[in-house]
Amino acid sequence: GKGDYQIDNVPAPRITEADKTIDRKSLQRALDRRLYLLLYGNSNAAPSGKPVWHFPEKVYDSEETLRKCAESALAFVLGDISHTYFVGNAPMGHMVIQQMENVPEPFKRFFFKSQVIDTNKFDIQKCEDFVWVTKDELLEYFPEQAEFFKKLIISWWQTASFGSKPYRSFI
Repeated sequence: GKGDYQIDNVPAPRITEADKTIDRKSLQRALDRRLYLLLYGNSNAAPSGKPVWHFPEKVYDSEETLRKCAESALAFVLGDISHTYFVGNAPMGHMVIQQMENVPEPFKRFFFKSQVIDTNKFDIQKCEDFVWVTKDELLEYFPEQAEFFKKLIISWWQTASFGSKPYRSFI
């Protein structure tokens, strides 16, 4: 009769091989949390021009909008950004970079929300190294800016937390 059936469906485990090996190059880890893309290489605000960990970045040139500039920065690293989604047109925050020896005057660094859509692998180029990190791991890479990123990410999480699917993010 009605309802006389059984579904032999076993959910996939949340702990993946990438979790077990702590493979920070894989998007197939920490499936219940957001991951953030960090690049290792030259950065516009790196002291003495030494390679550092940073988010995808680009100096604003002549793009029509700041969002177009952010899209261009991501496209430079990923090539194809068709599997990304920028959340809104406005930055989610900004940081003022103070004057340093290789930075003649202070400037603002803007952060945009962007999410991975419908893929689990990117061909990340034009950097020496990259990692996908959780919020807690992110703070390990930026101890001096930990408070800023805690506020930025917590604020973002409270406003962008919808559905049950975790998002892979670019800031």
